[in-house]
Amino acid sequence: MSISDRVIAIIAEQAVLEPSDVTPESTLEDLGIDSLGLVESIFAIEEEFDISIPFNANEPEANDFDISNVAAIIAGIEKLVSEKV
Repeated sequence: MSISDRVIAIIAEQAVLEPSDVTPESTLEDLGIDSLGLVESIFAIEEEFDISIPFNANEPEANDFDISNVAAIIAGIEKLVSEKV
């Protein structure tokens, strides 16, 4: 299963949707994921990939990690995974 598929599966589970309902263009808002759901998604993704996502839920606008849509989240995770030593 690719990084993309795994991230989509986690986001879909959080949104209580089928993975097929989650597209790269989907925003978390489109999927009905609120700030708590976002934090839970981030924890699940960090655990799945054994990475640390630079995201502060208290200051979402001050983050380097782009959560504008699913494609941006996947790209960020792929970058973090590739940098992991």
